[in-house]
Amino acid sequence: MGRGKLRIYLGAAPGVGKTYAMLSEAHRRVERGTDCVVGFVEHHDRPRTEVMLHGLEQVPRRALEYRGSTFTEMDVDAVLRRAPAVALVDELAHTNVPGSRNAKRWQDVEELLAAGINVVSTVNIQHLESLGDVVESITGVRQRETVPDEVVRRADQIELVDMSPQALRRRMAHGNIYQPDKVDAALSNYFRPGNLTALRELALLWVADRVDEYLNEYRSQHKVSAIWGSRERIVVGLTGGPEGRTLIRRAVRLAEKGAGGEVMAVYIARSDGLTSASPKELAVQRTLVEDLGGTFHHVVGDDIPAALLDFARGVNATQIVLGSSRRKAWQYVFGPGVGATVARESGPDLDVHIVTHEEAAKGRGLPVARGARLGRSRIIAGWLVGVAGPVALTLLLNTVRLGLANDMLLFLALTVAAALLGGLLPALASAAGGSLLLNYFYTPPLHRLTVYDPKNMVAIAIFVGVGVSVASVVDLAARRTHQAARLRAESEILSFLAGSVLRGETSLEALLERVRETFGMESVALLERTSEVDPWTCAGSAGLGAPVERPEDADVDVPVGDHMALALSGRVLPASDRRVLAAFGAQAAVVLDRRRLQEEAEQARALAEGNRIRTALLAAVSHDLRTPLSAIKAAVSSLRSDDVAWSEEDQAELLAAIEEGADRLDHLVDNLLDMSRLQTGTVTPLIRGIDLDEVVPMALGGVPEDSVELDIPETLPMVAVDAGLLERAVANLVENAVKYSPLGTPVVVSASALAERVEIRVVDRGPGVPDDAKERIFEPFQRYGDAPRGAGVGLGLAVARGFAEAMGGTLNAEDTPGGGLTMVLTLRAAGGPHDLARQAEAERQTT
Repeated sequence: MGRGKLRIYLGAAPGVGKTYAMLSEAHRRVERGTDCVVGFVEHHDRPRTEVMLHGLEQVPRRALEYRGSTFTEMDVDAVLRRAPAVALVDELAHTNVPGSRNAKRWQDVEELLAAGINVVSTVNIQHLESLGDVVESITGVRQRETVPDEVVRRADQIELVDMSPQALRRRMAHGNIYQPDKVDAALSNYFRPGNLTALRELALLWVADRVDEYLNEYRSQHKVSAIWGSRERIVVGLTGGPEGRTLIRRAVRLAEKGAGGEVMAVYIARSDGLTSASPKELAVQRTLVEDLGGTFHHVVGDDIPAALLDFARGVNATQIVLGSSRRKAWQYVFGPGVGATVARESGPDLDVHIVTHEEAAKGRGLPVARGARLGRSRIIAGWLVGVAGPVALTLLLNTVRLGLANDMLLFLALTVAAALLGGLLPALASAAGGSLLLNYFYTPPLHRLTVYDPKNMVAIAIFVGVGVSVASVVDLAARRTHQAARLRAESEILSFLAGSVLRGETSLEALLERVRETFGMESVALLERTSEVDPWTCAGSAGLGAPVERPEDADVDVPVGDHMALALSGRVLPASDRRVLAAFGAQAAVVLDRRRLQEEAEQARALAEGNRIRTALLAAVSHDLRTPLSAIKAAVSSLRSDDVAWSEEDQAELLAAIEEGADRLDHLVDNLLDMSRLQTGTVTPLIRGIDLDEVVPMALGGVPEDSVELDIPETLPMVAVDAGLLERAVANLVENAVKYSPLGTPVVVSASALAERVEIRVVDRGPGVPDDAKERIFEPFQRYGDAPRGAGVGLGLAVARGFAEAMGGTLNAEDTPGGGLTMVLTLRAAGGPHDLARQAEAERQTT
């Protein structure tokens, strides 16, 4: 049975109609005869949505008890047993009630998909994990229920359920989303036009990016090389010169004129070198383009205009930005330049912008200084000079008689010119042809290929020898220059590779993508196996159609160590590229090993933390659990003893000791359970708007009446908290403060409002804590100073901070003026633009 398909309805905000669209799709499928059931759908008391559930089979939900209340969640086992063709599962980012099969609903969906069941689900854009910071900056709320982006990206179909902010606010005003008593608060807070517009833009852009991925995949599969201008993509050609910063800023301004524009800066290092490139300047330009939201790319290409155009077409770019040439006017005799060539060959679907800058026409040095190997044009010119030159010179010398010595010098100059232009072979041809023409036309006897005078024979021999020698030297210099330029290009790539390591770019996929991009390949994969007989497995890949089964299936495979290989598809690379490719392969192996070591280190760190906690727990429990048990045991044994007649006062004292020991055990067990919940991440706060004067007094039940002074003004705003967690946190703080306060000096518990926050301060006059220990006291099983063993196992403050952070607050320690310690618990005030969404989410979890 294959894996099921996932369809997701994505919305910008609650109430846009995601669940309604999902149920409509279900009815259409049922009418077509598809076996479709409702795994979990929440209609939120919206009549029109509730009506859509009629006629659909619903799998009974699973009831769970949690903190004295009953909750219902999707029964994954029941859905698996029913095995429908399609299951509807609402609210993909939902956090399941503790005790459920999985912590998150998207994990339930993954099980259904793995069982071959198709799933239709819904999610809001604010629940995507990568957008948490952006959504918080817009709405002021940090979404605690999130789903990894990759889960949504892997969906087979994503459909945007869109609605304008005005239409959504009308739906809200008509009571189609929330109850009438909540409409005014919603419209003035979370559902403000600005918030809804920003969330809608996020949803549209995210879906556009996903559509763009589909488009690139289609173009790659169907070998579409033509540019489809679906969105503005601007490629900036960098040379490493100082004008690069101007080009980047200009390209960014062009991209900002159209929605969703992208900027990709590319530096092309060619195998024949580019002396004007400054590594320092390239690093600055890379930082600049990334700071402005673009990407930097490093590509190797022998023909710079062709490589630039290939890159632009490969990324489906619509515009190219280049700088005006820095060459002087006379240097154009060596060619039209990169800008002119790119503009001529770009075609009608790719616009080219030539941007002026301060460095234009200031010169870049002679082309000869580049150390380029002889190109095709120079070789052709060399053959013309070497073959046609001696004939033309002979015709000229037949009209003007200069003497044999001058004739030989002119033919020698022609041979040297052929060597300088075309290298060895044209020079040899010039020397051979020139010697024959000298012998036939200018050495006695004329018009015969014989030489009477031995001196003339020596002169012709010297002429041929000098010509061959000069040609050999020129060709050798060209080869050596090419090798040096090649090594220069390789060193630039290796320097960039080393710089990426120093910058912490340790993603294997990013490195493989860099390999694919650098060598212009279609796909790259890193394959490994444990032994010579085991099958190959893919450790990472980039591009479409990567060879993931065997290195032999690829166009290029480079062994990396004994049991690893780098496989590339797209074209056959020359042998000279394999050295750099091997360096990339070695770096990929290092990145893979580092990633695995990090994973092992994380596992070891978790195990070490668990061992540390268990060791501390055993050490603490060995005394702190035994002491109250011993006291209870002794008191009970005394009461049951028949040898002593206890008075009523003595019996009351023994019973009080039993009760005190039981309370200590109860407090200890509560803290241990709370710490266990925090360590396993199962604390799920139910956030509501609460008055502090309803919760804080209840937290003082475990301390003597006269030990605390309470100052909670009635004018304080409500706080968005979980009442149970807040009570436990305040109780631990107060008990800790009372424990260290001098006798007769009460602990002060006060509260005050500050902007959108509310602070609870627990002030004691005890010995205080030094600054370097203020953070350590919040670690589990920590006691400060000479606290007696009976003072507890050191979990109270750790639990209090954990609960505070779970509710979106903070807990810190400060010095009390005049001596002592002040615990500052900061909470979010209710009534902000996000609180209605929080309260609605809490109500949904409880219904």
